Amino acid sequence: MYKMCYFVPESHLEITKTALFESGAGRVGDYDCCAWQCKGQGQFRPLDGSSPYLGKTGEVEQVEEFRVELVCRDEVIRAAVQALKTSHPYEEPAYEVFRMEDL
Repeated sequence: MYKMCYFVPESHLEITKTALFESGAGRVGDYDCCAWQCKGQGQFRPLDGSSPYLGKTGEVEQVEEFRVELVCRDEVIRAAVQALKTSHPYEEPAYEVFRMEDL
């Protein structure tokens, strides 16, 4: 089992969650579409050669984003990461994947 965490602007919050749920992520026992989310503020600066969804090259951009966390079974983690990358508006979405232990 894995836990995935990613950051996304509100415009694509439901789009990315739906894509992940359809890939099989977010299942806990007899429940699906399970996730935890909170709003925060992210920042980044697009460098030369980038094609930013938000902001301008060379300028620091601050944007309200959601942090979304959900679990994912071993057999669907690669499909879930691909679903996130395909549905996310950013050229390089920020995400983390952690292996979980069953204690």
